[in-house]
Amino acid sequence: MKLTNKFNLPETFVNVIRRPQYSKGNSEISVTEILSPPQLVLLRRQHQEDIEQDAADMVWSLFGSAVHNILEHGKDDHHIVEERLFTTFEGWSISGAIDLQTLVDGKVLIADYKVTSAWTVQQEKQEWIDQLNLYAWLVERVKGDQVAGLQIIGIVRDWSRREAALKETYPQSPIVTLDIPLWDYKDREEFVRRRLTLHNEANFAAVSGEMPQCTPEEMWEKPTTYAIMKAGGVRAKKVCNTLSEAETLVVTKYPDHHIETREGGRTRCESFCQAAPFCKQYQVYKEG
Repeated sequence: MKLTNKFNLPETFVNVIRRPQYSKGNSEISVTEILSPPQLVLLRRQHQEDIEQDAADMVWSLFGSAVHNILEHGKDDHHIVEERLFTTFEGWSISGAIDLQTLVDGKVLIADYKVTSAWTVQQEKQEWIDQLNLYAWLVERVKGDQVAGLQIIGIVRDWSRREAALKETYPQSPIVTLDIPLWDYKDREEFVRRRLTLHNEANFAAVSGEMPQCTPEEMWEKPTTYAIMKAGGVRAKKVCNTLSEAETLVVTKYPDHHIETREGGRTRCESFCQAAPFCKQYQVYKEG
């Protein structure tokens, strides 16, 4: 990967980013890659030397790594930290690194640290549920230990004491523990099998020159919507999915309102996908 420094970050920050600590070890695919769109995984591998990323875009992942290193010093005798597990399944060698395993009455409580936002910890994130259940699958498959539960430990980087006092639903502390639903072992294994099937199909398609397409969900696609607004107003009276619906409502119910177009987009492609410059699907979308 080519690292740029467009905003002149201090050299010490850039040096740390340039010397990554992450490695998936001697495995073909990691838990993170299993859960990623197959096209993204393929493009990353094909263009590893050409992908460009700016240091400023990696600051929060750097903070995440720093948090992991600090918290490793807080472990006790019943904690296992940063353990990478390996297994072979459906012809793939798989690995996953688990942030924290706490031994409780002969069972394992799995936790993953996330440096994230206050808004995010108030949502249900399917990616977190999937990730933690894959870790649970690895622990029971590789170590034979029964998993007692799953948790996300969120470090809220934009936490506000004022917001916490005003809103009950807002995180009441800058560190939040979220319980994640634990699937049945068979459901976890079937989920891994389905994901690996998608990657297998993508690999075969790529050999024949056909790159698999990302789904709207994988691209974090948001449709264009049409908000009915009153002059000087902040909140929409109604948000419509089509322009014709909005126009009809303005004529029939809200004659003193106007229509504000809220452009949709593919958030992951536009802001978070390192492989976007090499993705034909995204290039066609931009040209269209």
